[in-house]
Amino acid sequence: MTKGELLDKANSLPLTPGVYLMKNAGHEVIYVGKAKRLKNRVSQYFQSGSGHDFKTHVMVGQVHDFDTILVRSEFEALVLENALIKQYMPKYNILLKDGKGFPFVRLSADSYPRFSLVNKPEKDGARYFGPFGGRLETRHALEAVWSAFKLPTCSHQFPRDLNKERPCLNHHMGRCDGFCRGVPDGAEYRRRVEQAVLLMTGKVSEVLTGLEADMAQAAEDLQFERAAELRDRLRAIQTLRKRQKVVAANATDTDVWGLYREARCCYAVLHYEQGQLLYREAQVFKAPANEEDPEMLSALLLQYYGDRTALPREIILPWAIEDADVFAQLLEEKCGHRVRLTVPQRGEKAEILAMAANNAREEAERVTTKEERIDRTLALFAKMTGLPDLPKRMEAYDISNTGGSDIVASMTVFHGAAPAKSLYRRFKIKELSGTPDDYRSMEEVLRRRVQRFLDGDEKFSPLPDVFLIDGGETHAAVAERVLREFGLDIPVFGMVKDHRHRTRALVTAGGREIGIQQNQAVFSLVGRIQEETHRFAVTYHHESHGRSARQSVLDGIPGVGEARKKALLAHFGTVKAIRAASLEDLQAVVPKNAAMEIFKYFQNEIDK
Repeated sequence: MTKGELLDKANSLPLTPGVYLMKNAGHEVIYVGKAKRLKNRVSQYFQSGSGHDFKTHVMVGQVHDFDTILVRSEFEALVLENALIKQYMPKYNILLKDGKGFPFVRLSADSYPRFSLVNKPEKDGARYFGPFGGRLETRHALEAVWSAFKLPTCSHQFPRDLNKERPCLNHHMGRCDGFCRGVPDGAEYRRRVEQAVLLMTGKVSEVLTGLEADMAQAAEDLQFERAAELRDRLRAIQTLRKRQKVVAANATDTDVWGLYREARCCYAVLHYEQGQLLYREAQVFKAPANEEDPEMLSALLLQYYGDRTALPREIILPWAIEDADVFAQLLEEKCGHRVRLTVPQRGEKAEILAMAANNAREEAERVTTKEERIDRTLALFAKMTGLPDLPKRMEAYDISNTGGSDIVASMTVFHGAAPAKSLYRRFKIKELSGTPDDYRSMEEVLRRRVQRFLDGDEKFSPLPDVFLIDGGETHAAVAERVLREFGLDIPVFGMVKDHRHRTRALVTAGGREIGIQQNQAVFSLVGRIQEETHRFAVTYHHESHGRSARQSVLDGIPGVGEARKKALLAHFGTVKAIRAASLEDLQAVVPKNAAMEIFKYFQNEIDK
């Protein structure tokens, strides 16, 4: 389909909740999204002047068709979007790592249920807990749970193998209560398993409270042996709580989210229980196609918590998400308790939120290459300036003069974010004399530059993807006018400075300012280009002005050629010193006749 046909199809959609699936020419799903109003959301992709960022522009360029699925509510759209992303794994969606390497704990559905470690949940009637951080840590935690509740770890199957063999070594070592003997019975076995389940879901305090009550009751009933067993189990669980963080971290009181977006994207989640930081999770992931920060965060939360069976009481976020109420409803239905989503602005929670953001940044920077940082910076530059592609070649121009003399210009070239100094060019303004005029100077320079390209001069080939002019909107307008004269349509931006002569913004010929200070990477890039261009212009101007100053004084004196001029400057250092020299001093450097001419010249100058 053409872009117009896609827009017509989008405009025919209803204003109801639903999910849309973007497909390429090979009918492959490349993006899945949800919408409160399908028509409004989907049509935005195909409208001209929508202001898409660079990656969205690329994605839309690959869309050949799209499908939609209507649902009854935003809640259903949220759930369906998550399921379809997992099914199709679209290249332009956020795609977190799958469950490989992140184990689950399985509790079988038997009359004597057993815990085991598995790679992923199955629809087999069993209960699953997780995912947890690592297999080794989870295995150790699971063994500690077995030991705390003295549950069997042997290969016997109950009730089939009850009373068929003598208890194994674990029973004699006090690690198992020997349920194979039929004592304790199945009811006690299941009661301990349920306590272990509470432990798995992070409800350690509930387990301890229950055991303390049972222990007190046993002591009151004079069942001292039973009370001693409960006391030992209580101590084992308290030790487990201190040493093992993996199990309890699956359902902490609070999760704190940090998110970082640059060359690579990364999230970090700090897990807190009862005010204590248990551990951190961080993952670098592929940047999304078109989401703003809150949209990306919403997609991350859905994927992260979508498979988890136990959830925190509070999730602290850096930004509010649009579908917060719907998402909270989904979490509540999954875990059976309310989950609050908060965005603190100040206080202790805001401080730990900043810590989570710093964790995300450090993790992303650790794995980001220099090339990725450059590509990300250029992508942001392209997005901010509306360029259709990453700029491969950027040219910047500056004018330098002293009064009306020695007007020069510099042209610097940047390949990506790196200066290409071998391609720098310098211009001496030829069409102006007297009063300086930066606008006419810039006009002459750009006209000469483009003409050299059209004449086939390889030193001025190719043309850049963008022109950057040191100056404001009028400078940019002059450059645009010159390009139009040659029938060229190349973006032009002025580089505006603040009152401290530092780069502040970019500006179009129409006067629209593009603030770059909010993004440090782009701000640094434009500032570096402007400083380099100014440096190159000033250096050339000083050289040119120095030559002019020397020529205007010495070259007009009879008998003083290039060799004698160099000898005089080498001996005296400056023209001022030559002017103040005596006849004898001059004769020590040049012949007597030439020395006399020089001396007479400067004496006449003094007399005048």
